[in-house]
Amino acid sequence: MNQNWIVENILNAFATWNEKLAELGTLVTMSPDAFKGGAVWAVMQNIHGGLLAVGYGLLILFFAMSLFKNTANFHELKRPEAAIGYLVRFVAAKAAVTYGMEIMLKLFEVCNGIVLQAAAGMGGISQAMVFLPVEIETAIRSVGFLASIPLWLVTILGSLLITVLSFMLILTVYGRFFHIYMYTALAPVPLAAFAGERTQSVGISFLKRYLGVCMEGAVIVLACVIYSGFVTAPSVTTGEAASMVWSYLAETAFNMLVLVGLVKGADRIIHEMMGL
Repeated sequence: MNQNWIVENILNAFATWNEKLAELGTLVTMSPDAFKGGAVWAVMQNIHGGLLAVGYGLLILFFAMSLFKNTANFHELKRPEAAIGYLVRFVAAKAAVTYGMEIMLKLFEVCNGIVLQAAAGMGGISQAMVFLPVEIETAIRSVGFLASIPLWLVTILGSLLITVLSFMLILTVYGRFFHIYMYTALAPVPLAAFAGERTQSVGISFLKRYLGVCMEGAVIVLACVIYSGFVTAPSVTTGEAASMVWSYLAETAFNMLVLVGLVKGADRIIHEMMGL
């Protein structure tokens, strides 16, 4: 190991962070049917199609339960407005089950438009990327062998932490995609609950939670943009190379930890702000 290895190790860790951050910016605005070339979406479509029969069965069941509980000997159905109301509810619920995937894609497009506007209007997330200052790189390359030994330990620990934070950051965005896929695949079952007056709360809760997952993208983008706006670049101190590297990596890792925490808390923020 030598000084070049120390510099390369830090640069590789920073490159991993910047790569995952750029991937985050791409994924958070990507439509679920375009993710991984649409291969995962095709599987979700097959599952969704297979559950349509279950959804139709539950649709009839929930409608019948609501009809029997809310009508006494069917006398209420003799009133035209009551009969029309039940008919409209059944038709609307059937349309929600039949066109559930299209409806959910449209909802995603609306939320994604908000995400795109937030990203474009605030200048993107490129400022959250990190780079190794020239002063520190020069100091590392100029140290002797004995003085470089502490640097190896500091570099290994700092690079490992930054790499872990990088993958935690991108895994959160992947987790959002998986939630969207699961909601879309299982949509016929909860959407069928709209057929019954007493079961419609299930469908409403399902759509609210789905909207919350979609809106997480806006919170993630805003977290990155706000983070890059108020967090300045870590300061470069003078002194021994080991203390300079330790100070710089510690401050950089702390800033990264703040951003990862904000991104991972996107679902909680959406729930607190919008009740979704």
